[in-house]
Amino acid sequence: MTGVTKGARSVAGRGRRYHPVMATDVRALRASAVFAVLPARELEALAGVTREQTYAAREIVFSEGEPAQWFCVVRSGRVKIVRASREGKDVVLDVLGPGEQFGGVAVIERRPYPASAQAVEPSVVLKIPAEPIIRLAERHPSVIREMALMMGRRLRAAHDSVQSLAVDPVEARLARTLLRLAERDGARGPRGLALPFHLTRQTLADMSGTTVETTIRIVSRWLKDGLVRDDGEHLVLTDLAALGERARSSDCL
Repeated sequence: MTGVTKGARSVAGRGRRYHPVMATDVRALRASAVFAVLPARELEALAGVTREQTYAAREIVFSEGEPAQWFCVVRSGRVKIVRASREGKDVVLDVLGPGEQFGGVAVIERRPYPASAQAVEPSVVLKIPAEPIIRLAERHPSVIREMALMMGRRLRAAHDSVQSLAVDPVEARLARTLLRLAERDGARGPRGLALPFHLTRQTLADMSGTTVETTIRIVSRWLKDGLVRDDGEHLVLTDLAALGERARSSDCL
């Protein structure tokens, strides 16, 4: 059993918490770059077929290999994209926040989902059926263009991660992962740059290609040295310069 399913919660067999998106919530769709330039009439029509579903932490949105029936957009919370390696270990490809879409390429290409999606924290996901999205993309090439740009960014990040796994020590990979998340999503406060979601040691390990035991040991050292703080819900990066040095180091543990 892979990590995405071990301890995960599934909505299968339970009453699904679907809520139709009202016309007044068109702005929730426009928050995604994929739909930002669409005419209002197209967004209103899309909102009419969109469902809003809530997920508890660790609930599965969809699993790798399932038919791609939904184009998904994070409305609130965080969703991680996970793929199983040949050895059966889960690799976290990304953690997505509000406005970010996932599952779209598989929908357009009419193929199974290439990875799983799992809520990191209580989350709300907008789910659009496949056929309306496919027809929309045929009418508006901008949808495909924005998806291609998004995939390009994610592929570059994945390439950097693979290259890092091959040559960088564990502490450098962990520091680089934290800095990347903080740069993209962090909120600056008086104590430092805080991640706006609860990042578990397991997820950080899976994003950095190491074990949770090693991650716990290194993060504990950072806590002791004052590089980061843990307020119980969020990690706060308090010494960005020191973390940057570790991210660039070739001889740290």
